[in-house]
Amino acid sequence: MSDARAPVLQVEGLTRAFGGLVAVNGLTFNVAEGEILGLLGPNGSGKTTALNLMSGVLRPDSGVIRLKGQDIAGLPSYRIARLGLARTFQLVRVLDGMDCRENILAGLTFHKPHLSEADSNARVLTLLSRVGLGGQERRPAADLTYIDRKRLELARALAAKPTLLLLDEWLAGLNPSELTIGIDLIRSLKNEGITIILVEHVMAAVRALCDRCVVMSSGRKIAEGSTADVLSNAAVVEAYLGGAAADA
Repeated sequence: MSDARAPVLQVEGLTRAFGGLVAVNGLTFNVAEGEILGLLGPNGSGKTTALNLMSGVLRPDSGVIRLKGQDIAGLPSYRIARLGLARTFQLVRVLDGMDCRENILAGLTFHKPHLSEADSNARVLTLLSRVGLGGQERRPAADLTYIDRKRLELARALAAKPTLLLLDEWLAGLNPSELTIGIDLIRSLKNEGITIILVEHVMAAVRALCDRCVVMSSGRKIAEGSTADVLSNAAVVEAYLGGAAADA
């Protein structure tokens, strides 16, 4: 699918093996500015490994990853973060020894230009309110519920005003009302100009949010295209969704 918008992310031939297991095998796709791309596939298909390669948690064995035209493959995570890529994790990662305010301040380390103390404090309050944690800046992160820990992790990821945001199953585990709020929040981030890669198993969210989808199976890309086309692709249904899930 062609797109006149410039790609924020270009992935070409991305490969990473662990011993004899090739977790990501020749993965290639682009993400256009301002879109939400769904990265789908069954458990073990290589989605999180791909995110780890993009964000610098892992080094690729081969391939190119360009963020706004700059090759970031193999760079350390902190340098990639400073170039405008932020992420959340499938297993939520917050700094339990700090309160909510301090967690956001940690994310602001990567903000360019560096903010004054007053501006930093104002941004902390804005971000916590943005994700539904208004008034809880002094609450210890260790005391948060599962859902609120997800909210805090997202706020921290947004602190540096990223160009590209990777969300690894951020909507997993939400009840129906929380899911609606979460979908609206992610859609609003897109409306603010943030480009998003969404790894997700909640098909209602994928349909509601994703402009396009890439589907992986056993480390390889097996489909790419508009969300409607991909979710009706026979190979995708067979490899991942199943008849019941395709209707979910």
